[in-house]
Amino acid sequence: MIQSKINSLNSKIAWEKIRADTELFDNFEKNVLPAYMNTCRWFAGKARIQKSFKVTTALEIPIEESMALLMIVTVTYEDGEIENYLLPVSFIDASHNKDIAPKGIITLAYINNKRGIIVDAIYDERFQQAIFYHLAHAENIEQAKGKVDFTRGKGFLGEDINAPISSRVLPVDSSNSAIVFGDKYFLKLYRKLFTETNPEVDMVEFITEHSNFAFIPAFAGSLVWKEDLNPDITLGMMQRMVENQADTWVQTGEQLEDFVDAFMAKSFSIKEEVFQQVELLAQRTAEMHLALYNTGAEKMFVPENFDESYRKFLHDRLTNLLDKRYNLLIDNYTKITDVVTRKLAWDFMEARELIDEFADGILTKPILSQRIRIHGDYHLGQVLATKNDYIIIDFEGEPESSITDRKIKHSPLKDVAGMIRSYHYAISAKMLKDSIVLKFDAHRVQTVADRWYKLIQQTFMDKYLDTFGHPHPLFKNNNEINFLMLIYLLEKAVYELGYEINYRPDWVKIPLKGIVNVIREIEKLKM
Repeated sequence: MIQSKINSLNSKIAWEKIRADTELFDNFEKNVLPAYMNTCRWFAGKARIQKSFKVTTALEIPIEESMALLMIVTVTYEDGEIENYLLPVSFIDASHNKDIAPKGIITLAYINNKRGIIVDAIYDERFQQAIFYHLAHAENIEQAKGKVDFTRGKGFLGEDINAPISSRVLPVDSSNSAIVFGDKYFLKLYRKLFTETNPEVDMVEFITEHSNFAFIPAFAGSLVWKEDLNPDITLGMMQRMVENQADTWVQTGEQLEDFVDAFMAKSFSIKEEVFQQVELLAQRTAEMHLALYNTGAEKMFVPENFDESYRKFLHDRLTNLLDKRYNLLIDNYTKITDVVTRKLAWDFMEARELIDEFADGILTKPILSQRIRIHGDYHLGQVLATKNDYIIIDFEGEPESSITDRKIKHSPLKDVAGMIRSYHYAISAKMLKDSIVLKFDAHRVQTVADRWYKLIQQTFMDKYLDTFGHPHPLFKNNNEINFLMLIYLLEKAVYELGYEINYRPDWVKIPLKGIVNVIREIEKLKM
């Protein structure tokens, strides 16, 4: 890892013209950036061998009595791969005496004979207020290359355009950074950048601007770097803030406490309130997909058929994933000590021919259902529970997929499969890992867990499809629904298996049980 060699930067040039100081930028890139970025939670390259850090672009944003730079830092690794990161910076003169969080201080600096600090500008209130002002007024700020385009969305209240508003950095450790404005708005600055628009902004803006679906944090604005002949690059998005009690994973865990209490009292009991909440979440999920189903939309969102290219993509993705997981499972099979888990693993490996034949149906079966843009990483942790409803968040898509792949249209049943798998994880984690429950007969525990899961799954599916009504172009018939659900459930569980083998081997049983559940359904279809 590259270490810092100097403790401060020096320049005789005024901060507003600092881009002209090539010597300072050279020092900054070689001796400051590597050490600083390796302390940042959002920098994903800490474990890799880093070759160089280069400020490839510095976009100027006017702030009170000064200027901030939206630096795009290109990190090159020893293997030749590159990544681009957003680092807003500003200079704070020591005479201004501003309190800056220690993690926001990049380096000491002497700029134009003024002592001060160069900081991550998200911690500079002047920058926070400037970003809000530019968003509120939907301004375009011209640059040497292109412009920074600030867009105001329907979620921005007219009363706030010229009103004073407080601002603060949200103290969260994540892959992005967040600024809160007056407990009304939430600005997410994307740290890792891609040479195209961010799928989350595409999704949230489309739903807010083109539908009446109100169960996401509404799109309030975005900032995008636009340059002729190059793809737009999304730098950040602002949404309305939403009061919530917890995410739905936590809510489901609390509900399962009551279920476990009943189990230990030799009773099987799911409160009616639980079924009502599952139905409501299913309804909101369907309504989200209906908002995304827009036959008059631009190409990015218009529904598409299961054409040959998508079928090949889905088939290749699934079969490649299966190959990797079979090999990984074979390599780790002897490490599995639990008898039941070993049996599940064996059932999976033994069913390879059956699964491959079923997967080939993606290429050969007539599929008349349609595809749309979907959430892409849908599970209980992506839904906030409010007092009486649900709010769906985080539309960035599958973290392991490329930005381009996250924009591919799928059957919305892929989202449904993600949520169903999440419910399976919730009951499995509670019933199969709880130290008190483990004292009971394992077969009885599994039977009870399976019964809970099947009831919740059926409740969710029934309400989801009822919300669409029958028939609907997204779901041509029940045979296609069943086939696609099994494909997406299999894909999700097989993906989960790799994670558990690598990071939580004691949890391998959960995705294996999900895979074997699909295998049993495939076997029924062949009868």
